[in-house]
Amino acid sequence: MNKGNIILCGFMGCGKTSVGRRAAEFTGRELCDLDRYIEERAGMTVSEIFSRYGEEGFRRLERQAAREVAGTPGLIIASGGGTVLSPANVEAFHSAGGVIVFLDAPLAALQERLKNDKRRPLLQVPDRRRVISELYEKRIPLYRAAADVTIDAGAPPVTVARRVARLEKNLDNTRDMR
Repeated sequence: MNKGNIILCGFMGCGKTSVGRRAAEFTGRELCDLDRYIEERAGMTVSEIFSRYGEEGFRRLERQAAREVAGTPGLIIASGGGTVLSPANVEAFHSAGGVIVFLDAPLAALQERLKNDKRRPLLQVPDRRRVISELYEKRIPLYRAAADVTIDAGAPPVTVARRVARLEKNLDNTRDMR
């Protein structure tokens, strides 16, 4: 079987990391959490990178990281919430044979999951609910455009991970449809 990567994308809080961890266990693949990869390479947390270099500096590091991990076969990649908003990242994943899976969680569920978040730089604002709603409306069409497959991510992470793991059997067919 072709061991192209499975790239999980979606809005922050949709479960990319928790679903990715479980799906990696189910499939025997290695999980690559792209934000953690960037932190290890930069020697700083995402928040520190945003503070020091701004969002554009973080996005530059993210593009470099996406190119690097795209070339390592057999991964489940938990992308950052903004990773597939860059056409260059989508192209890097696709050109290496990856399949992008959009974990589609309802806005109400995301609002609940993110209400007490202290680590995501874009959410450290007074009117968090408004920011989440505005970002959601802007990003959802971009996630859908980048994705090869969409999975309902409103269920518990273990259920969503099983759905992702089932995709592995159909990856070659999914690639052929692109």
